[in-house]
Amino acid sequence: MYEELRAAGYDGSYQRVCAFVRSWKQERDEGPQRGAFVPMSFEYGDAFQFDWSCEDVFICGLRRRLEVAHVKLAASRAFWLVGYHTQSHEMLFDAHARAFVAFGGVPRRGIYDNMKTAVDKVGPGKEWAINARFHAMCNHYLFEPEFCNRAAGWEKGVVEKNVQDRRRQIWHEAIRMRWESLDVLNIWLAERCRQAWG
Repeated sequence: MYEELRAAGYDGSYQRVCAFVRSWKQERDEGPQRGAFVPMSFEYGDAFQFDWSCEDVFICGLRRRLEVAHVKLAASRAFWLVGYHTQSHEMLFDAHARAFVAFGGVPRRGIYDNMKTAVDKVGPGKEWAINARFHAMCNHYLFEPEFCNRAAGWEKGVVEKNVQDRRRQIWHEAIRMRWESLDVLNIWLAERCRQAWG
């Protein structure tokens, strides 16, 4: 490290660098520990996590950016993907309906970030003004919505990881194919989701 510092223009002594490194390590080791997380643990039927991603595909010969709904059961490998042109309430509700049919039921809780179709306003602490239409959907399916803190994606890390995994697997393949319609793509996505569970 000393040689790299000298190459970058540092003209101090080797001993001074050593003293700094010792001091820095001591502060790091004795200071408050940050970055400790409690592992997430879920029981079957307890929760699902929801998120959107933007993905590009070719539909009818044109490159299209799609909004893809990701619904992931928190305790199992089961997930559901559906592509849409927008993130409207109708698309959000349709994604839930399709996922719950595919899963054969509805978990007790749904975990979300603070998306505009679910939360009208984020208040201080853990206060959210839940969107009335979104709340009606939750009441219809009889599950409790839970919302993550701002900028805390790790609170729904199961679905966040699912988004990354599906990009490497399913979307890597989907972008190379040509789709005649969004419906055909969604049928293919449904088949790929079921195959991945097995």
